[in-house]
Amino acid sequence: MIRSAPFALCAVLLASTGMALSPANATTVEIEAEGPVIELSVFESVTAEPDLVTIGAGVSTQAPTAVAAMRQNSVEMRRAIDQILALGVAEEDIQTTGINLSAQYDYDRANQRQVFRGYQVSNRVSVKLRDIDATGAALDALVSAGATDLSGPRFSIEDDDAAKDLARSRAVERAAQRAQSYAEMVGYDGVRVLSISEAIQGRGAVPQMEMRSVALDVSASPPVQPGQVSTGVSISIKYEMVNDAAE
Repeated sequence: MIRSAPFALCAVLLASTGMALSPANATTVEIEAEGPVIELSVFESVTAEPDLVTIGAGVSTQAPTAVAAMRQNSVEMRRAIDQILALGVAEEDIQTTGINLSAQYDYDRANQRQVFRGYQVSNRVSVKLRDIDATGAALDALVSAGATDLSGPRFSIEDDDAAKDLARSRAVERAAQRAQSYAEMVGYDGVRVLSISEAIQGRGAVPQMEMRSVALDVSASPPVQPGQVSTGVSISIKYEMVNDAAE
């Protein structure tokens, strides 16, 4: 289900010109103008149910030597990844996002010096889940497999072309209505489009929940509510004010 959100719109009266806006990553179409020009900037977004959720998981291990810490971490991360694969997640939807090895020290207050206590290895992966209902089970499985650092879930729309098309058509329609209203206010019969510049919004504002856990026993999968996410476009349109007799 897709819903429209309130749009933002601002207008600027310009002198007659043939120059079009050219923002980065924008699509521009332009026609020469002779009469007064009005420019409208419209942002329109729609909300829809997400079909993709991304979670992050990390495994941290400590050992007296770097080699031991790395080997232990590899075993535990492999266990966590196998748990995710067992849920039906594809290999290509699991991506390593960072591996960190660092020396760990304790501070000896009595002697006022750092005391080496070993090495810590942290390994993080990002997991895309295409079955949103499986999010809770995935988090449960990761913790059960030894994950000590969870992040997410981050909900998104994998293919938001349809939602953007809807936002685009509504933005153009509302801009046209507003331009016509401005034209009539200053004594013109109508308007014609001179240029259109479009900037695409990424994936919209995405709510994110941060989770960090060192739980040893998880009796039930955490409840996850996907809600809705937004996506949209920002459009700048220039209109020439015209009179019927002049067309």
